[in-house]
Amino acid sequence: MQPKNVAIRKRTQIMKANRTMFIWVAGVSVVFGVALVGIIFLTQMLLFNERVLQQKNLTISTLATNNSNISALESQVRVLDTNEALISSKAKPDDQAIQVILDALPSDANSLALGASLQTKLLSGIPNLSLNSIQVDPVVGVESLSSSSVVSALPVSTSENNITFRFSVTGSDASLRQVLQNLESSIRTIDIISLKIESQGSVRVLSVEAQAFYEPARVVQLKDMVVK
Repeated sequence: MQPKNVAIRKRTQIMKANRTMFIWVAGVSVVFGVALVGIIFLTQMLLFNERVLQQKNLTISTLATNNSNISALESQVRVLDTNEALISSKAKPDDQAIQVILDALPSDANSLALGASLQTKLLSGIPNLSLNSIQVDPVVGVESLSSSSVVSALPVSTSENNITFRFSVTGSDASLRQVLQNLESSIRTIDIISLKIESQGSVRVLSVEAQAFYEPARVVQLKDMVVK
């Protein structure tokens, strides 16, 4: 009986040792898993913080560059305010000279305003001149025509930001010459694409296709950036 009891006690001790070993292995595995997850989490947080710091440094660098350029920009604007050509082209005496540049390149593609300017300013008041036709093309993708106005959609960047137009006038040589001089001296930048003069008895018919330009407004503002 004694050898049998000894064998039972040995098997019991072996089972206890295996159970203890299993518990230790399981405990170490849990600790190792928690440590691994913690290391991964800390690594991700470290990389995230590095990305945030990189964007902050980029923002600081941009702001520093902009601040350093302010004085140079102010000096250039002051020089433009003393430009005689701009001063002589002001629409109103109280306007600043730099307003001429803003008027020459409107911030929106308002083709109706351009047509009205052509009809009431550049092509009117000229002796012995009659307007046969005028057509201003809406800017594709930017303007949509309604019954009373031009509604600008979201700004669309084009290669030249131009508005094409064409007109035909009849008059004497002097009146046609005055039309061309008006186009040349216009505050708006006008590029003539084609020009044709035809004779009809003692008068001439001038047909012009040209384009004017605009410059979409730029919005400068601070904004929030989400770093993932």
